[in-house]
Amino acid sequence: MTQDETISEAISLLQELGLKEYEARCFMALTQLPTGTAKEIHEISEVPRTRVYDAIRVLESQGLVEVQHSSPQVYRAVGITEATETLRQKYDDRIETLETYLENTEVQDAGADDDQLQEVWSLMGHDAIESRMLDLVDGAESEIALLVVDDAILSEPLFEKLHEARDRNLSILLGGQTEAITEQLGAELPNVRVFETGLDWLTSSSVGHEVAISRVLLVDRQTLLIGSYYPDADDGQAREQAIFAKGLENGIVVLLRRLVSSGLATVDDPGR
Repeated sequence: MTQDETISEAISLLQELGLKEYEARCFMALTQLPTGTAKEIHEISEVPRTRVYDAIRVLESQGLVEVQHSSPQVYRAVGITEATETLRQKYDDRIETLETYLENTEVQDAGADDDQLQEVWSLMGHDAIESRMLDLVDGAESEIALLVVDDAILSEPLFEKLHEARDRNLSILLGGQTEAITEQLGAELPNVRVFETGLDWLTSSSVGHEVAISRVLLVDRQTLLIGSYYPDADDGQAREQAIFAKGLENGIVVLLRRLVSSGLATVDDPGR
């Protein structure tokens, strides 16, 4: 990536984090200078000089720029670590505020008995599916059964959640599609039951457009997450998608519960 491309990407990311375009351009200009006047910032950033002052005032108010009150005034960006921490805190504060608003939003009563509710939902994108999987593992009350086909799923956050589940004395069964995945699962969680699945149909054939199962998660033998992806996609993107099923009587849950939990004890299994 060239220097111009790096700066352009950084400006885009700064905008995603809440800065306006001129503010992001001025900040990036100052990161390239030990100190700079409005004229120098204008020349590097290509921001109109009359707009540089407004952008700098905003950046100063956000703790991203320092001002030396000389004639002419001189500006400098705060250190990279300080700037990223400031932006991170600002982003985290907004997320926390949003979470509060969402939690305080009243949800209309659907008029159904939650205990009898049967659901099947779809999810798109690796990050969304990963987040749902971690949330399900974190909320498990008695049992977790996980089959891993795509080794990209073996992330540090997943292992942290599984360690926490083990510490809560939950029953855990982990399966890997390959020997390498199985070994990694066993190394990370040596006191957990781990097996290598012989279900070759979980992966696609050599034909690139065929879909493969990426993960199968069963929580408390009644909530299910099945991910699928295209491992040989031409665009290099796995394009993972998933279905999320909840409800003991749901047909999909019953079928996959038999598959995933075949090695688990039958005690307290209400479906047997």
